[in-house]
Amino acid sequence: MPSLTIETDSRTECLDITDRVAATLPDDASGVCTIFSQHTTMGVVVNEAESRLLDDLGAALDDLVADDGWQHDQIDDNADSHVRAMLVGESVTVPVADGELQLGRWQSILAVECDGPRSRTLTIRVH
Repeated sequence: MPSLTIETDSRTECLDITDRVAATLPDDASGVCTIFSQHTTMGVVVNEAESRLLDDLGAALDDLVADDGWQHDQIDDNADSHVRAMLVGESVTVPVADGELQLGRWQSILAVECDGPRSRTLTIRVH
């Protein structure tokens, strides 16, 4: 099963991974492609990959979820990252035809880091 390894640079960061996902698809793939984060503090979404919007998403997540005051912080001090990732979701499913992602004109697949910088693994499956 194909996977991607992503290196992130910031605590909260949004990365366009569309081309990297597309490169894993067999030429004859058809069906749906699921992109799944194997981490509890990283999410995956489909949206526009305009750089200011990516910054806005990170800022919105930071504004929505306080950095501290969480019970889980007693364990590893990253409860805010877990909550942010739960709001984003851990996977997306995109139609595939003839080996190509069937995304809309402005749609991209975005990895949303909530506890970086880290090395992350995303599983990709066409079915």
